[in-house]
Amino acid sequence: MNLSELVSSLPLEPWVWQAFVVVFLTLVASYAARGILLAWGRRLELTATPWDDALVDSLRRPLRVLIWVVGIAFAASLVPVAGEGTIFEAIDAVRDVGVVACIAWFLVRFVARVEANLVARADRGERALDRATLDAVAKLLRASIIITAALVVMQTLGFSISGVLAFGGIGGIAVGFAARDMLANFFGALMIYLDRPFTVGETIRSPDREIMGTVEQIGWRLTRIRTFENRPLYVPNSVFATIAIENFTRMLNRRIYETIGVRYDDSSRVQPIVDDVRAMLESHPEIDSDEFLMVNFNAFAPSSLDFFIYAFTRTKAWDEYHAVKQDVLLEVNAIIERHGAEIAFPTSTVHLAGTVDANPAPRLPGAGEERESAGSAGAP
Repeated sequence: MNLSELVSSLPLEPWVWQAFVVVFLTLVASYAARGILLAWGRRLELTATPWDDALVDSLRRPLRVLIWVVGIAFAASLVPVAGEGTIFEAIDAVRDVGVVACIAWFLVRFVARVEANLVARADRGERALDRATLDAVAKLLRASIIITAALVVMQTLGFSISGVLAFGGIGGIAVGFAARDMLANFFGALMIYLDRPFTVGETIRSPDREIMGTVEQIGWRLTRIRTFENRPLYVPNSVFATIAIENFTRMLNRRIYETIGVRYDDSSRVQPIVDDVRAMLESHPEIDSDEFLMVNFNAFAPSSLDFFIYAFTRTKAWDEYHAVKQDVLLEVNAIIERHGAEIAFPTSTVHLAGTVDANPAPRLPGAGEERESAGSAGAP
């Protein structure tokens, strides 16, 4: 007996064979799609654009699930329905929900893959990238996709979208009052993304609060800052709407502002010292001569004649700045020593009006003093 005779002899209904063929073709289509996407992905990995390989990579799993959802739903529709209330009556709704879910899954994966590709290219130095803006756009896109997919699913299942939106509008007022702090943090994050006073990786400080460190993450509710003590600091985003922020990363230069005093005995050497210090700063390779520079005598201090240094370094790095400042201060000390002067320190000088007798003779009180003493004796 051959295969055809064996199949014809089996007591099976025609819809069974039809469902079997549909499932088999679904399996073949799933493996074919997998092979095509793998081959296509290998070719697109060689291109420079981050969009095509992200499209193929994000399409692999959702497409195979979509093929199975459509195939199984079609095979289930071939099953004859015997009676009412059977589970097969929900095939169309389940298929529609599955299709919407697969499309939303693909779009969310695509946004995530594009974001990862752009960040990887920025890490390799191929292009400049504002990571805070990219993160904000990616989060908004994912939220929009999920909300839209949820509304479409509800519409597919027979719910009234207009009623849901109206309920959300009425309930939003109560939710707004109950979660005003959360909404304030959300809009604070939106302000950070739009105004961009700082981004991830930048060093900031607030003169109004004890906030200083490197920004690690900007979330919808909190911003994580790594302090210089290597501790994480979590700041609600609403705080940034009411405080001033200094961004050290975006500064053009770092400033050296120091006051140095010499002794009053070296008053004749102040002018040459000031001139030599100014010349040294103007020729220093790490001092930006294009920026404002001043060296002037400015005060008769209690123990010194003070002159100040006002200059800007070329570097913005914290450690390099202190190395340059150290070199400048050592050069200033060398200039003062070359002129035979000394840096002043707090001193006090006592001038006596005359000599004091070591053994003074006793003095008898006068008449007035006697009367004063007598009066004092009678006092209570």
